[in-house]
Amino acid sequence: MSNSGFIARTKQWAKKVKRDGVTLWFARKHPETPLLAKALAVVVVAYALSPIDLIPDFIPVLGYLDDVILLPILIWLTVRLIPERVMAESRIQADDWLTTQGSKPRSYVGAVVILALWIATAVSAAWWARQRGWI
Repeated sequence: MSNSGFIARTKQWAKKVKRDGVTLWFARKHPETPLLAKALAVVVVAYALSPIDLIPDFIPVLGYLDDVILLPILIWLTVRLIPERVMAESRIQADDWLTTQGSKPRSYVGAVVILALWIATAVSAAWWARQRGWI
């Protein structure tokens, strides 16, 4: 396997994951999407389209694990829960969006949720450290 072939396949895979993230944005609103798939799609879309990562990319290795492992697995799982016809319609909408807008939509609700998680984690860590007399 050549490096250029691997790189080309990796770029194609990343493009598909990006498109499926946008596809879920449309599929979550479709009336034929099952409730469990809608709920999971809301979480995945909020995170995938958030301008803020749960694990920042500047953290060595861990910063990219969510982008390379966690997010694709969640997208794959959600896609499997959605009827094929709904996915086909949503993919057309996603392709149209990406063609006309040039980029994925942003989820500011997802950004707020991630910031809230970071704040809750910091407060919890401070409380825990204070209980142990560290601060």
